Amino acid sequence: MVKTDIARAKAHLKEEREAAYLYGRLAAAEPNENIASIYSRLAETETRHAAFWEAKLVEAGAAVGIFRPGFRTRLSAGIGDRFGPSSVISALAATERNAAGSYDSEPGAESLVGDEKSHARVFSLMAGAASGMAGGDVARFEGRHRSGGNALRAGTLGANDGLLSVYSLVMGVAGAGVGKREILLTGIAGLLAGALSMALGEWISVQSSRELYEHQVEVEREELADNPEEEAEELALIYMAKGVDAEQAQKIARGIIGKGGEAALDTLVREELAIDRSELGGSAWEAAFTSFGLFALGAAIPVVPYLFLSGMAGIATSSLASALGLFGIGAITTLMTGKKPVVQGLRQVAIGIAAAACTYGVGRLIGVAIS
Repeated sequence: MVKTDIARAKAHLKEEREAAYLYGRLAAAEPNENIASIYSRLAETETRHAAFWEAKLVEAGAAVGIFRPGFRTRLSAGIGDRFGPSSVISALAATERNAAGSYDSEPGAESLVGDEKSHARVFSLMAGAASGMAGGDVARFEGRHRSGGNALRAGTLGANDGLLSVYSLVMGVAGAGVGKREILLTGIAGLLAGALSMALGEWISVQSSRELYEHQVEVEREELADNPEEEAEELALIYMAKGVDAEQAQKIARGIIGKGGEAALDTLVREELAIDRSELGGSAWEAAFTSFGLFALGAAIPVVPYLFLSGMAGIATSSLASALGLFGIGAITTLMTGKKPVVQGLRQVAIGIAAAACTYGVGRLIGVAIS
């Protein structure tokens, strides 16, 4: 190991030791036996992770050092002792979420990735209620009305980006006092450049995410084959965090893992990694073309009027068309937010008009200065 690798390993060792210490303290302070057992098992897992990094350092001939909990860890433990573990669980959930991907790029640490993501999942569930979550709470936490929400959100955002960016661009050029032909060329260029950029970004995002998830699924498959008992323990922890009795959680987890095969793998990746394997088959090209089309659709709204009009008539018509488009997009977003359509639509119009007015003013100043 080079110096940077050793430094990183020491940092990981310290983090794992801190977590093991804190979870052990919280287990002792937790009055609910079911939740206390979750803390204890999490502490055991973090201790095992710490041993992994200790072995790495010893192998490299580096000093492991004596562990002393840091101020933040001692403070969290003290608050947990005084006011109960529920008083710090939200902070722990945020910490575990941030740490969930810390081992993704660490060579040889693939076996730890699933544990960290599982811990983040457990704490997110526990953050809902210190004594475990009821079934209704779990359903709300895990995202009710999820189906179709992501697609609708992506569609409205793509169209909104296209409309707002190209409308502002067109208004800036119009403010400079150029002719209809120049405004059209600028608008079309902005439409194509923005749509292509959005399409490429979407393709890279979808393709990279799918490859990452597929890699995580394969790692989970290997762990299931190599150590099914440990995977059953991790799964039981998640069920316990959802409020299932410890004995029942163990029974369910062992039953699922005992069957093996794809059904067990599907359950593990869904519960530990929050990955739905049925959604990994989406086409990156389909996402790219959809993103291109939606951006272009929104961007065309402020440009089309200049095919027929020029001067102040073109500016007024383009602004009116854009305002109507922004209002419609704002109203559509209320399907996700649950807000009042008129209020949301008018807010979207106000933001768009303000942005366009700024670019128009800047264009006007530049046009006067150049002339």
